[in-house]
Amino acid sequence: MAVIMIGIMMSVLSENITLGPSWSTLVVVMVFIIPLLVAVMVEHHQWIRRVSLTIIFLLTVALMTSVIFLVISLFTHGTGARVLFEDALILWSTNVIVFATWYWEMDQGGPIRRHLNPTQPTDLLFPQMTLLEGKWKEWKPTFVDYLFLAFNTSTAFSPTDTLVLSRRLKILMMTQSSISLVIVAVLAARAINIA
Repeated sequence: MAVIMIGIMMSVLSENITLGPSWSTLVVVMVFIIPLLVAVMVEHHQWIRRVSLTIIFLLTVALMTSVIFLVISLFTHGTGARVLFEDALILWSTNVIVFATWYWEMDQGGPIRRHLNPTQPTDLLFPQMTLLEGKWKEWKPTFVDYLFLAFNTSTAFSPTDTLVLSRRLKILMMTQSSISLVIVAVLAARAINIA
């Protein structure tokens, strides 16, 4: 659902900040959803993981390309303030969902491995994991927990309550924070330019 939401969000961007038609990202997502659904139906976990990571990688490339075009559009006089703000807001929101999906897929080897082998080393230490009494003893993160982490990373440019233990997730968080910082900088530059 998250990748379809990202495809829809990317499809409403202005044509001048997408590589190709704005709907192309949604089409790519839908093309990859078909083999993903087939892999899920036949329970081929290795293919589910490969297709999932491919989709997320392609969405990340589309996001980064659009952010670069957003920065370029800041310097062109043909881009109106309202359009720039709308595109920046969509890209910021897309950034949150893209990286929530990355965290969901990377932590402990992904959702399938987390479910099948709960003793795998964790990449992220959520506060609930440190509580060993009552209902928290068996607590497992859901997509909402990764979405919360991604939202905090985009707003505070760092995780707020979750410890990042692995290098690969540290790199992902640095990437997400950098993208978010560029988007906020574009908005600030445009606001200063208007004033």
